[in-house]
Amino acid sequence: MTDKQNQQLFHEVVSPFCGLACDDLTIKVEKQHITVVENGDKYSQRGFETPLIDTAPRVNGQQVSLDTAVDHCQQLIENSQQTVISGLATDVNGSRSALSLADKCGASIDHMNAKGLLSNTLVLQDTGWMVTTLSEVKNRVDLLVVVGSDISHSYPRFFDRVIWPDHTLFSSSVSNRKIVYLGAEPAVSSSSDAISVIPCQPNDLPEVMAILRALINHKPIQAEKVGGVAIAALEQLAEALLSSQYSVITWAAGEWQGQHNELTIQTLCEMIKDVNRTTRCSGLPLAGKEGDITVNQVAAWQTGYPIRTSFQRGFPDYDPYLYDSQRMLDNNEVDTLIWVSSFDTDRKPPQSQANTIVLGRAGMTFEREPEVFIPVGTPGIDHSGHIFRSDSVVALPLKQLRKSCLPSVSDVLSAIEATL
Repeated sequence: MTDKQNQQLFHEVVSPFCGLACDDLTIKVEKQHITVVENGDKYSQRGFETPLIDTAPRVNGQQVSLDTAVDHCQQLIENSQQTVISGLATDVNGSRSALSLADKCGASIDHMNAKGLLSNTLVLQDTGWMVTTLSEVKNRVDLLVVVGSDISHSYPRFFDRVIWPDHTLFSSSVSNRKIVYLGAEPAVSSSSDAISVIPCQPNDLPEVMAILRALINHKPIQAEKVGGVAIAALEQLAEALLSSQYSVITWAAGEWQGQHNELTIQTLCEMIKDVNRTTRCSGLPLAGKEGDITVNQVAAWQTGYPIRTSFQRGFPDYDPYLYDSQRMLDNNEVDTLIWVSSFDTDRKPPQSQANTIVLGRAGMTFEREPEVFIPVGTPGIDHSGHIFRSDSVVALPLKQLRKSCLPSVSDVLSAIEATL
């Protein structure tokens, strides 16, 4: 860090707005204003450079002190028959405090990105999987298969950081790496010979993956096309997977359309096991945005279960359907919703009949004012913390970049718990 009068320059900053938790950003701080100087993407730039405004808590639209807001939260929770803590876009300490509060008041927990996250979790619970880390991919991959979506939209620095980095642990040239898109074309067209595309519609992806697995296992296929994809193209992909030294299949389940994506992911993961009979192949599920991997990891080590767990019965009770917060709100099963969103002012609570408490990033606006709004600090900007990156194996430290009057999510949730 360098300091010149009122200007500070921070190097090697971790971005909490990037699922990869890129740790090479250079950030300039002038009083309360933050600018990304180097290595930012569209998500990091927007996240770091969001202005600091509207820092006072509100109850029914009226500015109040933090203590008054906390007392009002206490009243809502104590008069509630069913409390849900959702959103949960926060860091490790915020996640720990959310679980502690849920245990105290018998609430259930969920995350705003739960649909994609649980599509992966259900496969892991049912049949298991063979997955790798970002570092292993960076150092070893020779064939990358991107399934279902253009991951560069949500992970803009993935290819620069992981597939075509300046340096790798081994001497193999990254220029020899091949990339195949299966199911979606990249948003930016490329004439590179390293990239090929096998397009298909989202609804056809389950059938296409099933045929690809059959080809990996040398099963005869009589059809010439499946889901609009030529069998010959899938045969070439199967041969490429079987002849690679270290292939990786990656997907971002949160970007997939349709229902029961876990079945397609299960086919994909079982195919990876099939390839490993003769050569190396691993999966790389991508997530990590809005702290989804973080809260899932904390829930696992605190309770033994992932998100969508309830504490109403006095012990952790996991049910990915029963404790779907959106389903519960739609069916008017919730009295009080505690919505946590400390990274993005646009990730607001869903409309519902429930009393709503929002712990949100300063500057968040609403079509319908919640009963309580408490602006909170953003991890990695207003206070330090830790966040898990997409591959779940590393919790990276977040630096405090500026001093603000905003409490952390952990501070507020702990204060609410102390009043109950």
